[in-house]
Amino acid sequence: MLTVGWADTGVPAQIARGEGDGVKGERDESGRTAVDPAQPSYRIEDLAHRSGATVRTIRAYQDRGLLPRPQRHGRANLYSDVHLVRLRQIADLLDRGYTLASIKELLEAWDAGRGLGGVLGLVAEVDGPWTDEEAVRISRAELDERFGGAPDAAAVADAVELGVLDPVPGDEDAFVVPSPQELAVAVELHAAGVPLSAIAGHLRELRGQVEHIAARFLEFTTEHVFARYLDGPHRPTDAEAAEAASLIRRLRPLAQQTMDAELARAMRLLAVRHLRQHLGADETPKSSHPTRTVPLPEETMQAVESLVGPERAAEFISLAAEREVQARALDRLTASHRSSTDLDETP
Repeated sequence: MLTVGWADTGVPAQIARGEGDGVKGERDESGRTAVDPAQPSYRIEDLAHRSGATVRTIRAYQDRGLLPRPQRHGRANLYSDVHLVRLRQIADLLDRGYTLASIKELLEAWDAGRGLGGVLGLVAEVDGPWTDEEAVRISRAELDERFGGAPDAAAVADAVELGVLDPVPGDEDAFVVPSPQELAVAVELHAAGVPLSAIAGHLRELRGQVEHIAARFLEFTTEHVFARYLDGPHRPTDAEAAEAASLIRRLRPLAQQTMDAELARAMRLLAVRHLRQHLGADETPKSSHPTRTVPLPEETMQAVESLVGPERAAEFISLAAEREVQARALDRLTASHRSSTDLDETP
C-alpha cells in the first residue's frame, strides 16, 4: 500500500490535492472530487492490483457504500483514479485503527464538503511517534555479538514476539530495532548475568503494568481534558480537532515526566529498604518472650509519646514496667532482710 504524506492540515497531502498515480480530478465547490473523463480507466482486477486490495474487498466496499459505483461502459464496469484514491484513504484509516463504520462516516463528511482535515490531523497527532528515538537496523551477526557471540534462536524469537526486533522482509539476517534504548538495556542486563529468557519474561510483566498505567493516564486526561471534544453528539469541528491535537502535543510529555519522577522516587525508597534488609541494618532484636496487648489510657500514651516520640513509646513503657517490677523486687528483698534481723535480736 502506498504511504501518503501528510499536509500541514493533517490531511494526506496527495489526497488533499486529488493526486495519486495519475489522478486528474479536482475539488468542486462542494469539496467533492469531480471525475475527469480523460482519467485512466481500470477494470476491477487492475484496480485491485494498483490498490493492493482484493477484488472481493472492492466489491464489499461498494456494497457498504464506502466506494462509489463504477461507470458502466457496455458490459464492462470501469473504475477511475477517484476509486484508487478512495481505496487508499480507507486502507490508511484502517491502519490507524478506525472501523469501517467510522470510516464511512468520515468519508461521507468529506464527500459532503464538511471537511476532514482537522479530524485527520488529530488522528495523525495521536498516531505519531511518542518518543524521540529513531529506529535502527541491525544484522543477525551484530545482534549475536552484542549478546556474547553465541546465537540464541529462542531469544530472538522472544524479541520478535515482543516487538523489540522487527524482521526485515526479504532479509532473514536483518532486523529493525524500534527502540535502541530498550535493546541497550537488554544488552547491559545480559552482560550483568541476567539470562535472556528472564529478561523477556520481565519485559512481558513490565509491559502489562505500564499499559495499565497508560490506560489510567488516558482515562484521566479524557475525563478532565478531552471529554468536551469527544462526548458531544456531533463529530468535532476542524477547529475543535485542531485544538485537541495541540493539547495532545502539550500533554504528551507529561506522562513520561510523571513516570520518570515516580519511578526514581520508588526505586530510591525500595532500593534503600532492600539493601538494609539484606545487610541486617533494618533488623530489630526479636524478643524470645511472648507478648500481650495491654490497653492504656489515651492520656498516658500521649504523655509517653510527647516524651520519647510515637516510634519509641512501646519500648519506653516496657522499660518503665521492668524498672517498676525490679524496684518492687528490691523492696521485698530489703523488707525480708530487716524482718530476719529483728528476729535475731535479743532484749
